[in-house]
Formats: sequence, structure tokens, C-alpha cells
Amino acid sequence: MATIGLDKLYYSKITEGTNGDETYATPVSLAKAMTAELSVELAEATLYADDGAAEVVKEFQSGTLTLGVDDIGKSVAEDLTGATIDENGVLVSASEDGGDPVAIGFRAKKANGKYRYFWLYRVKFGIPATNLTTKGESIEFSTPTIEGTVLRRNKVDSKGNHPWKAEVSEDDTGVSASIISGWYEEVYEPSYTTSGGNG
Repeated sequence: MATIGLDKLYYSKITEGTNGDETYATPVSLAKAMTAELSVELAEATLYADDGAAEVVKEFQSGTLTLGVDDIGKSVAEDLTGATIDENGVLVSASEDGGDPVAIGFRAKKANGKYRYFWLYRVKFGIPATNLTTKGESIEFSTPTIEGTVLRRNKVDSKGNHPWKAEVSEDDTGVSASIISGWYEEVYEPSYTTSGGNG
């Protein structure tokens, strides 16, 4: 189903343990979202046997998340890009800057009025792009965009996999209301029955 809107853009700072496993902080609002574009790169391999493709493997490699937002505040820019705020309250970006990865959560409104919710578990952002336009005869808004690389997380889930995204629609069958109402209280952690299940 097509989505027609985007809002509630949040991020969660990541702390890595000695083994690299992520622990997520309480999510906080990033900015008012206008657009989100996610492109995914897959690693693909094909095994040929008997003059045909016998096995095809496609795995998530990385992705790119491009966010169009109304404004990125100083403290958010500091968290996402590694820029620093000096003693005069000025945000200073240096060539050596490199922000730490964060988790990104947002929701998109579907055509039926319900929402689809997302968490991207590990996103590393670059410096926000700034578009400036001289004042002309008509009003033109210039808003920042920020681009990040989406990676799988280091921490494995209970099935031994490295998730990179969690996604749910509030009108999906079998989805508890508490999952939707608590989506921004903490970064969603995959939950599987202990009976093994299939992947």
C-alpha cells in the first residue's frame, strides 16, 4: 500500500559494549520530517549447476537513508555528525568529524489512514546539506537534508541474525496495540518464540 505522509522522526544514541553489541538510549525527537528515501544494496551470489542457477543468495549489504527535515538543531547535529558546540554556542564542523551511529525511527501514513512504523537499527550520518537561495519575487523555503549509511547492527537477535530494520503497520493482523503505542519509548527489539520457528 502506498504511503502518503511522514512524521514522528526520532533517533536513539548507541552505546557499544566491548564486543560491539549495541545498547540503545531512550529515543528523542530528531526534527520535523518532510521526506525519507531509503535505498538498499544487496550482496548477491548465484551458484550454477547443470547449466542453470541452482542457488541464489541475496543478503542485505548496506543502504542509504536521505532525510528531508525542517531544521536540524545544534544538539542533534552534534549527536548525528560529530560536530561540536563551542563555548559561545556556535556549532563547528571539522574535517575530522565523524558522528557515531544512531538508530532512526519514523512512521509513514498509508492511504487508508493507518501508519507504518520503522526502526533502522544502525545509521551513520554525514554533514547535513544546506540549500541557500537569495530572496526573489516569490517565497522559497530552503530546508536541510541529511544522508546516512544504513548498516546491520552488530548485536544478534535471538535467531542469531543481525537485523537492520524493523517495520510494522498498525493494521497488520496479530500486532498488539502495545507495540504501536510503545514504538518510540525504546528501540524495538525483535522477539521470537523459543520453539525455534523458521526464518
